[in-house]
Amino acid sequence: MIAAGQFWAIVNKLAEDEEEGQQAKLKSRWAALEKVVGAAPRIAQVAADLVAHFEERNKAQTGKAMVVAMSREICVHVYDEIVKLRPDWHSPDPEQGAIKIVMTGSASDKALLRPHIYSAQVKKRLEKRFKNPADPLRMVIVRDMWLTGFDAPCVHTLYVDKPMKGHNLMQAIARVNRVFKDKQGGLVVDYIGIANELKSALKEYTAAQGRGRPTVDAHEAYSVLAEKLDALRGMLAGTNGHGFDYSDFLTGGHKTLAGAANYVLGLKDGKKRFADLALAMSKAFTLCCTLDEAKAVREEVAFFQAVKVILTKRDISAQKKMDEQRELAIRQIISAAVVSEEVVDIFDAVGLDKPNIGILDDAFLAEVRNLPERNLAVELLERLLEGEIKSRFASNVVQSKKFSDMLTHVVQRYQNRSIEAAQVMEELVEIAKKFREAASRGEQLGLNEDEVRFYDALANNESAVRELTDETLKKIAHELAESLRKNLTVDWSARESVQAKLRLMVKRILRKYKYPPDQQEAAVELVLQQAKALGEAWA
Repeated sequence: MIAAGQFWAIVNKLAEDEEEGQQAKLKSRWAALEKVVGAAPRIAQVAADLVAHFEERNKAQTGKAMVVAMSREICVHVYDEIVKLRPDWHSPDPEQGAIKIVMTGSASDKALLRPHIYSAQVKKRLEKRFKNPADPLRMVIVRDMWLTGFDAPCVHTLYVDKPMKGHNLMQAIARVNRVFKDKQGGLVVDYIGIANELKSALKEYTAAQGRGRPTVDAHEAYSVLAEKLDALRGMLAGTNGHGFDYSDFLTGGHKTLAGAANYVLGLKDGKKRFADLALAMSKAFTLCCTLDEAKAVREEVAFFQAVKVILTKRDISAQKKMDEQRELAIRQIISAAVVSEEVVDIFDAVGLDKPNIGILDDAFLAEVRNLPERNLAVELLERLLEGEIKSRFASNVVQSKKFSDMLTHVVQRYQNRSIEAAQVMEELVEIAKKFREAASRGEQLGLNEDEVRFYDALANNESAVRELTDETLKKIAHELAESLRKNLTVDWSARESVQAKLRLMVKRILRKYKYPPDQQEAAVELVLQQAKALGEAWA
């Protein structure tokens, strides 16, 4: 490494020489600096630190890196040292490998450089690979290329080993400041002493109305991390000794996770307050995760993130791979952390087998009702019902609204503390039973799924249910489903003439079966809403 003072003394002298037009002296001094920067022991040291840092950073936040080197030769030497440490990153094939050099060159270049000289077409392909977050190309070494006008939002770290100033430096830093998924901020790792130049460049940047706060020092980020950790600990500590003891979080596994989540749900606005603090903690941690003091608390960070996942994960019925939110927590869970690298699941946390869609049988409901973590049990059943309503009744206008309204009403009363956990649990169980009955009504009525949807639209009118027999409603539903299916076109909902024709057809069918005239207009609109909800499946 080069001391910042020593380095910038050389660089400032270079600038003076350039202003005086002493090009020969400038070249000589630049070559001398390049010799120091490119010394083999130093390159080996930089490469070792870079690999260790990048791997540690990716445990906290998956992303890619750009390395800026002083010359094409140094680019190659850095590459060689890195692949010595990580041979599996190398591949001579431009379509393979985790690391590449992107630089200018020609066939007449020396042998050292030629393996890394690519045609314009191959460079374009490398650019696409690097911009794709799923592509295994994780690191690119450059001298000048890709430092301006190149956007790869998944790049989260810039390793600088080249003297840079002012606009050029800000252009390079812009490579890592693009918003991307759960990326909390770009990180600049300084191997050559650009800190003072960076501060100067940032002053120019902000004076020119650059929006936002461009940089956060890692130690400053750790201060934020420590503050948020203290606040989260305080939430669980409670008052007057009535908190939740999570001291066994390293060994307590799901039991401790469930207990912590259950306790938080019992606090006023606990879920939102905890989630907001945990999010701020996560952002700070991703920016300082390579500091020793941050590493010392990473298991506790992982624990709080896992609790947040339990509190905020909504679609628990969908059997998906990790979504973006869960990935952030799981990436923290490394080596000795609290949970294995699997999806943090609310069912696992409370010790229940995960139900299949639509099961909601009495045995499962009894298990949920008797869970000791009452607040978490309420949360579990509410989310399960919410997911089932969206899944099962996605294209049933009447049932979707009916059950969503029922669920919202109960949950709002619970959140307002109008009812206790025990009462809300009983009401949710009743909703679950009604849901189960509604979901199986097609078999009882002898109707297919589409016919049931129209039956529900017709039966939404109480006077129709009173005046017409069940058999008549079923006949109307069958005829509506059959007629509408035959007459729907792809763009029917956007064409008024087609809608008028369909509206007339529905009215004729309703009159044919003597559907109550006082409710016909409302029924026609509801039937057409139902047809629209079926969407492309029919058209």
